[in-house]
Amino acid sequence: MLKMTHLQKVYRTHLIETYALRDFSINVREGEFVAVTGPSGSGKTTFLNIAGLLEEFTGGQYLLDGVDVSGLGDDARSRLRNAKIGFIFQSFNLIPDLNLFDNVDVPLRYRGFAAADRKKRIDEALSRVGLASRMKHYPAELSGGQQQRVAIARALAGSPRLLLADEPTGNLDSLMARGVMELLEEINRQGTTIVMVTHDPELAARAHRNVHVIDGQVTDFDDEPALRRPVRDDDTAAAAIA
Repeated sequence: MLKMTHLQKVYRTHLIETYALRDFSINVREGEFVAVTGPSGSGKTTFLNIAGLLEEFTGGQYLLDGVDVSGLGDDARSRLRNAKIGFIFQSFNLIPDLNLFDNVDVPLRYRGFAAADRKKRIDEALSRVGLASRMKHYPAELSGGQQQRVAIARALAGSPRLLLADEPTGNLDSLMARGVMELLEEINRQGTTIVMVTHDPELAARAHRNVHVIDGQVTDFDDEPALRRPVRDDDTAAAAIA
């Protein structure tokens, strides 16, 4: 689904050049749930931006669902991103003046879906995250965990093959974080590939596989995913709490 080989990302000025990613290689298979961890400034966000086709890279190769993105122009990259990728951000990025239905509708309108198709997608997405009964509410009327669920519904409405999550529980307390993580796990079980950047070791441990990044390089990379990780006692306990 996502394969980067010897990827480089260099930021250059007239005085210096800074390597954000250096010889960065990762292979995420379809159906995996991969957690990307590492200290601040290690290159995680740069990796996520490149993976989401929001930022170009300097060297190496990136294949997204078998497509080499290095030779694509802006329009082709945008079409590929819209067709394949969904995004979840730490800050939710909901529009406060729009209700939940309209928040989920915005990117679908941008992509040109017909009204009937948009309504069907929105209804299904909000139902999947347990908020169908609140679609006329506004973000300020929801808890933080519910707002993040809306953000997840907005991503799911576009039927992405790959979901990129940047610290999706970073603004939530531990109870809400567990609830959001359980939702992401369920979405993954239904077939969506997920790559999640997180600082939380408890959440990272629940992914199929962890990739650790330091100084723009993968330092701990297990290429054999455990797609059917056994349920641990602490997983059961966390589910009971949530």
